[in-house]
Amino acid sequence: DTMRRVVRQSKFRHVFGQAVKNDQCYDDIRVSRVTWDSSFCAVNPRFVAIIVDASGGGAFLVLPLHKTGRIDKSYPTVCGHTGPVLDIDWCPHNDQVIASGSEDCTVMVWQIPENGLTLSLTEPVVVLEGHSKRVGIVAWHPTARNVLLSAGCDNAIIIWNVGTGEALINLDDMHVDMIYNVSWNRNGSLICTASKDKKVRVIDPRKQEIVAEKEKTHEGARPMRAIFLADGNIFTTGFSRMSERQLALWNPKNMEEPIALHEMDTSNGVLLPFYDPDTNIIYLCGKGDSSIRYFEITDESPYVHYLNTFSSKEPQRGMGFMPKRGLDVNKCEIARFFKLHERKCEPIIMTVPRKSDLFQDDLYPDTAGPEAALEAEEWFEGKNADPLLISLKHGYIPGKNRDLKVVKKNILDNKPAANKKSDLINAPKKAADASNTQNDAKLDEILKELKSIKDTITNQDERISKLEQQMAKIAD
Repeated sequence: DTMRRVVRQSKFRHVFGQAVKNDQCYDDIRVSRVTWDSSFCAVNPRFVAIIVDASGGGAFLVLPLHKTGRIDKSYPTVCGHTGPVLDIDWCPHNDQVIASGSEDCTVMVWQIPENGLTLSLTEPVVVLEGHSKRVGIVAWHPTARNVLLSAGCDNAIIIWNVGTGEALINLDDMHVDMIYNVSWNRNGSLICTASKDKKVRVIDPRKQEIVAEKEKTHEGARPMRAIFLADGNIFTTGFSRMSERQLALWNPKNMEEPIALHEMDTSNGVLLPFYDPDTNIIYLCGKGDSSIRYFEITDESPYVHYLNTFSSKEPQRGMGFMPKRGLDVNKCEIARFFKLHERKCEPIIMTVPRKSDLFQDDLYPDTAGPEAALEAEEWFEGKNADPLLISLKHGYIPGKNRDLKVVKKNILDNKPAANKKSDLINAPKKAADASNTQNDAKLDEILKELKSIKDTITNQDERISKLEQQMAKIAD
């Protein structure tokens, strides 16, 4: 027994965090000052989106990743909400589609042009209306296309089929108090929620039933978080009765006692957990802290192993977490954060130092790719599927994203069934109608694109003439 190694072997013991140089930050951004505990930032391999202060409504910035440096005050925003935006989430199956939830009680889904915005975007692809109070949480389904969850201060969770703009599941009687967060499990068959009543609930959304719950997960009154891990266990952060920050690990099949429970410190910022299922590392970013702590989850005691802390001078207002396929595998980068300050967004890169230049397959097991495993209808009918995995051996090359199409179903069209004979006569007519509608939709699309190109050209012309005037002035 004395020969047992005191130091646990782990390839992540020396994970090294580093902030990028100043010219690789996004500067002069007025980060939102709304008092809401969401991360205010969402990133994917193409864009970083940041909720910003906006007068008379709600807005967020969407910047192509390479657009670093000072961001002009007049830079276009996504600004269709009439109240402050509280949460944003990129679609995992389309890097140009993002959802936003707002104080105006709506959820909006937006399609961002391939090279970013040249004009402010005010028209969402679809507006999802169903909450009676502000919407503070939006979360896309991990494996089914166009399935989006939203949770509001009306204590309801709604699951939408974005492709038709319909609310398909409404869980409005499961929470008696505010919902702090919602997390899908790996294949999207269950969700877990943390709520102000100190309960963590595991819910089967399609059966609309609570599968497991734990009262007083953390005794303290301050906000908690609960997320699913890849193995189906649940990781929570919260506060003890003495206001110490805690983290815990739970098995949903038996939530009597935690698998592990650790006290951390007495700071009062809510700990936002970011989880990487490929490496089983959890990064904890406290709102208002200036550090990121990270832990490895294993199946041997003490189960949650502290690895290290990345510290910086400035406190963080929010944090974005890059999906695995957006990382630089040649630099052994295993995580990238986008830390929000008051006026800027600063990328922080986590690497595992290695001597070799070869691809490190132990650091990069196959990871969730951008292809959806299921269609929305299949999931709603009861099918489950794990994420479709891709190899990062040659880095991730983004493919072409298909446009998000919303096919609104018209309730008035559902006529009562007539006798079958007349239906047979009408069948060819229906087919012709359908193809006409398709052609109309295509025509609309082409006209829209034409208009947007024309607008861009007009804007560029104006800009050119302005610049020419300025040149003329200087020359004079």
